[in-house]
Amino acid sequence: MATPTPKFINVRGQLMDLSIPKIMGIVNVTPDSFYDGGQIRSNRDLLHKVEKMLADGADILDVGAYSSRPGAAEVSEKEERKLATHAVSEIVKAFPEAVVSIDSFRMTVARASLDVGASIINDISGGELDESMFDLVIERNVPYIMMHMRGNPQTMSQMTDYKDIISDIIDYFNFKLSQLTRKGVKDIIIDPGFGFAKTREQNFELMNKLELLWMLDVPMLCGISRKSMIFKTLNCTPDQALNGTTALNMASLMKGASILRVHDVREAKETITLFQEIKNR
Repeated sequence: MATPTPKFINVRGQLMDLSIPKIMGIVNVTPDSFYDGGQIRSNRDLLHKVEKMLADGADILDVGAYSSRPGAAEVSEKEERKLATHAVSEIVKAFPEAVVSIDSFRMTVARASLDVGASIINDISGGELDESMFDLVIERNVPYIMMHMRGNPQTMSQMTDYKDIISDIIDYFNFKLSQLTRKGVKDIIIDPGFGFAKTREQNFELMNKLELLWMLDVPMLCGISRKSMIFKTLNCTPDQALNGTTALNMASLMKGASILRVHDVREAKETITLFQEIKNR
């Protein structure tokens, strides 16, 4: 099985080996996320969810306080920062060894979250929605996950006109990688952005040709958990999309994903275990 070059990222002075794929568990503290919005209403809910994710095998906990589903309501910077920093600080206090990423496109939210214990930035806009985000990444020298997206969560569903979706995504990342690497940033992960400014058909074209992103020579995160490309294709609901998620998680791994961003950690862990058995034969 052909695979991309193994990579390591430096997280708080420790090397995380991505030659064995890692699991990023989604911890949404928003009331309106498309699948699990409103599930966390208290510290007890938060810590119970995190404890289960860690026990099930999560390597990274991705805290988000701004729903990025298509058409999501705007959340003020102040409210997002308040929700995110509270969640991050509670997690690292209860689980000091946990690796926490902050899912935000706002530099101020990312900075405040790093200050209370987050150690990775996960930016759905790749610096497009806050031009000061790259300055923070350079200053703090933390791993940076940058996703491909057009527009913002309110407008992205109308911005799906590509000349060639794979070439356009590669060009997008090439430009941004050159900006960051020239400034000395080493730990960069790309996310092709399934479901963001892409139609259902474009999402499947992207999945079919995902291995072409290896030419960028950086680790890749895939986040397809319970997304509409699954439940619309299978004519079901997000609640019923776990089996489809598992199928596409395996496809992502076969095509070079180093990190799976998921709602369901145990099932993702089983998928990676089976993938490793295939890969090592």
